[in-house]
Amino acid sequence: MTKLPATTDSTAPAPASGTRISGIGRLLVVVYGILALAATGRSFVQIVGRFDEAPVAYSLSALAAVVYAVATVALVRSGSGWYRVAWITIGFEMVGVLVVGLLSILDPELFPHDTVWSYFGRGYLFIPLVLPILGLWWLARHRPPTGAAA
Repeated sequence: MTKLPATTDSTAPAPASGTRISGIGRLLVVVYGILALAATGRSFVQIVGRFDEAPVAYSLSALAAVVYAVATVALVRSGSGWYRVAWITIGFEMVGVLVVGLLSILDPELFPHDTVWSYFGRGYLFIPLVLPILGLWWLARHRPPTGAAA
């Protein structure tokens, strides 16, 4: 049998999958998704059961849940618009973890109950501290093509 030569028709459109994740990006999406679910569950229980005990801390947990959920979607979706959303949410997460982490050490009375970001995410094995660093690094290395649709 003779083998047919492989064709290299560059005019054929690439399959539109609507996603740009591969490799470590898939792991980031999974971890962001898990944190979104964990933070949502935590904040729901805190807000419904004990909101009056620590409204700021519990509201920050809810904010973290929203940030993780939006970051998860933004990492999965393709296009320059979603890329910007991913940068904004992950950058915001980074600032949140650093500020809340530092404040929870310097003045623990500000947060009488832990948030997702308290003590740099120690209740979540410091994943909230490491994740935005990896996320921002991954985004910097996987920019969308110039002219990519939003």
